[in-house]
Amino acid sequence: MLKRIFTILVILMMSGCSQAGSGDYTAGDIRGFNHTRQGVNHFTVNGYGGRLTGNSCCILLPLKWTPGLKARIEWEVDPDTASPFPGYQDREKYKKWEKEVKASYQKHSAIVDIPEYGKSRCGITVHFLPCNQVKVTTVCEGYGTPDYPIKEPLNMKEPAQCPQ
Repeated sequence: MLKRIFTILVILMMSGCSQAGSGDYTAGDIRGFNHTRQGVNHFTVNGYGGRLTGNSCCILLPLKWTPGLKARIEWEVDPDTASPFPGYQDREKYKKWEKEVKASYQKHSAIVDIPEYGKSRCGITVHFLPCNQVKVTTVCEGYGTPDYPIKEPLNMKEPAQCPQ
């Protein structure tokens, strides 16, 4: 119950509804696209879980966009730096490897602007980019279509040095 109350408070703070005053919201799906070569294990938007394959339900968005509307994105990546998989035959080796893999996971978070939207919005789509950057959109068009606002390709290499 406490977690649910906290989540609602975070949504209210993040959505800017204290300025909007109406409290009218609409629910939409959460989707994700990984543009990197690292595995994204899981992610959340304002505390609600998202998936990289298909849609997850749901995110609440104010019916009317207001300036300063933000989303908090949290995600975990697998940098694939652990030792090679030892197989299942030797349980001790496997358990050691499993701990090494889990210890290598990296957690990230970002607070990003939600772009302006009108009456047409379709939940929120998160794009994971190199250098632990993210972009979001609420458009209904699909990734790769001409009017889709995020143009970065999939399977991007991490640059030798990330911008500060």
